[in-house]
Amino acid sequence: MIRLPRVSSYLPVAALLTTFGCDRGAPSGPEGAASTASATSGAEDAKQVFAQRCVACHGQSGKGDGPGAASLDPKPRDYTSAQWQASVTDDDLRKVIVKGGAAVGKSNLMPPSPDLESRPEVVSGLVRIVRGFAK
Repeated sequence: MIRLPRVSSYLPVAALLTTFGCDRGAPSGPEGAASTASATSGAEDAKQVFAQRCVACHGQSGKGDGPGAASLDPKPRDYTSAQWQASVTDDDLRKVIVKGGAAVGKSNLMPPSPDLESRPEVVSGLVRIVRGFAK
């Protein structure tokens, strides 16, 4: 007989994703602003998005040790790994940020951020944040 996990074993993960992984605010920033202002705004917005959507699992330092990581299987990616950093392109990172883990053959516990598809400056800022953990 096949044993299925109890629904209660998924509740902590569901609570974390609901609280931290699904915060989808409306896009911000004035349209038609100069590209420099847009890049600055994108970098600032990326910091906010990382704090709101990523830190719970990936941690403030990018090691995959956020407060929600302990209950996740598989564990969140450790962005400080030089081997992993060398194995992915910026385009790979952009895709997983916007489409989510399941879309790229990774964990379905990493939710997509489709609202960022129309905000490439924020996605680029998130890629820079992830790349910055390698230093």
